[in-house]
Amino acid sequence: MAYKILVVDDEPPIVRLMEFILAREGYEMVVAVNGQEALLQVTAHKPDLILLDIMMPRIDGYEVARKLRADPKFCHIPIIMLSAKAQDEDVRKGIDVGVNEYITKPFSPQHLVTAVRKYLDPPESE
Repeated sequence: MAYKILVVDDEPPIVRLMEFILAREGYEMVVAVNGQEALLQVTAHKPDLILLDIMMPRIDGYEVARKLRADPKFCHIPIIMLSAKAQDEDVRKGIDVGVNEYITKPFSPQHLVTAVRKYLDPPESE
């Protein structure tokens, strides 16, 4: 069974890039283009991991993360925040709202895959 990843970003080129990178790795993708839609997709699809942008219409990524962390049904889902906001205060705010990891854009495909694997793929037994 493929892991399901919710990609939340309002920039179509970024969404297509993430879909391309992660589909090659065998992951299944669900997409949301704003924070409000992200919350609906989490309820409908129960993803195994969320890739979340910050700057989006309706509800920003910080608020999406805050709402998910406050909900016992979804608080366990790993959230990787992907954002062009690279200031220390932005990263700190992401960590404060409960994201597992914060990656700044632009990111390398390998960095994205490594981060996703960290939360989804079990470690190899020796």
